[in-house]
Amino acid sequence: MSETVIRDPSCESDFDPNSLPVAEALARIQQIVAPITITEQVDLIASLNRVLASNVLSPVNVPNHTNSAMDGYAVRFEDIIENPVTKLALVGKAFAGHAYEGRLEPGQAVRIMTGAVMPDGADTVIMQEDTEIISHQQIKVDSNHKQGQHVRYAGESLKQGDVALQTGRRLNSADIGLLASLGVAQIEVYKKPTIAFFATGDEVKPLGQALEHGEVYDSNRYTLNSMLASLNVDILDLGIIGDDPELTAKTFKQAAQHTDAVIVSGGASVGEADYVRTTLNQLGEVSFWKLAMKPGRPLSFGTLEDAIFFGLPGNPVSVMVTFYQFVLPALKRLMGETDTRPKRFLVPCVSELKKRPGRTEYQRGRLFYDDDILKVESTGQQGSGILSSMSRGDCFIVLPDDCDGVAAGNMVEVEPFFGLM
Repeated sequence: MSETVIRDPSCESDFDPNSLPVAEALARIQQIVAPITITEQVDLIASLNRVLASNVLSPVNVPNHTNSAMDGYAVRFEDIIENPVTKLALVGKAFAGHAYEGRLEPGQAVRIMTGAVMPDGADTVIMQEDTEIISHQQIKVDSNHKQGQHVRYAGESLKQGDVALQTGRRLNSADIGLLASLGVAQIEVYKKPTIAFFATGDEVKPLGQALEHGEVYDSNRYTLNSMLASLNVDILDLGIIGDDPELTAKTFKQAAQHTDAVIVSGGASVGEADYVRTTLNQLGEVSFWKLAMKPGRPLSFGTLEDAIFFGLPGNPVSVMVTFYQFVLPALKRLMGETDTRPKRFLVPCVSELKKRPGRTEYQRGRLFYDDDILKVESTGQQGSGILSSMSRGDCFIVLPDDCDGVAAGNMVEVEPFFGLM
């Protein structure tokens, strides 16, 4: 009787009972990753992409004075509502930074510019296009207006003491502008995490070195460095480590001593020279090492001393996909962000997409407008080594594990690259 040989499913298999579903992997990451609690004060000018460690309360009303939203004329609404047409006497002017000092009396109007303080007694602004100038001392307006129109009231955006920005928010340019408008010069943020990364493989060579047969240039460290730089974290690049178990272990130990997270690309599979998984099992605790996804199935995650680690696949596209889908949410949580979910929405797909059920797929797509309708198309070949599919694309087309392909014209869920960081 012949002996039955049981083999693990390969990376080409569409179903592997030992592979963890994507949703469960993300849930485990959320459970294991603890946000950094150390905080520091930083100047506002240096706060881009830093995460707020406390609520920012508005120290003033925004706007801090009731002002005009248009160039026109400040009037008393009760003066213009009773008659179809009303003549008003011009008694002065108000500019931004130079208020009209008097009080508006019945039958009077003040020439006013956008941002100028509303005169006492005035409650409505008539746009200059809606007035008739009789002379430099008199205007004519009709009654087709609403009380309070084109007026921005003090505190209508933010009242003094209101929460302007909440804890856990990663600051963008608009946030920084808002804080500057409140007069906030320094803010409390969480300490930057330090992220170490390196590439593995005897075949991986640095740029500037001539390649021998079977060797490839190291692209993964460059993509990892650029993606990490977008997060405004401290980065420690440990270079390229050959297929040596002792050197791999030494590098992991070195990285874990000084960092909050360790990322390695390559060596995460089950080949004879793939030492990452073995080393991690010896030095740390592995939560999972294989996912029901494509590309990027051989992905490992766990803890290494006080750091979290990710063992990413070696293929360039797989590195980017697994970073965006798993490493990025983990690092955002580590940084103190409260919302780590990517932005997704549905659009029609003009391409036929091939897929078999069994795992979640992240195909690369390109968004475009067709007759003012946003649509998506495939970037073509989807191999995990075809980095140009990422360069040509601007989004992931996310196909769930039970999907068995997409006919042209059907709706698909997309995840734009610009919304990931």
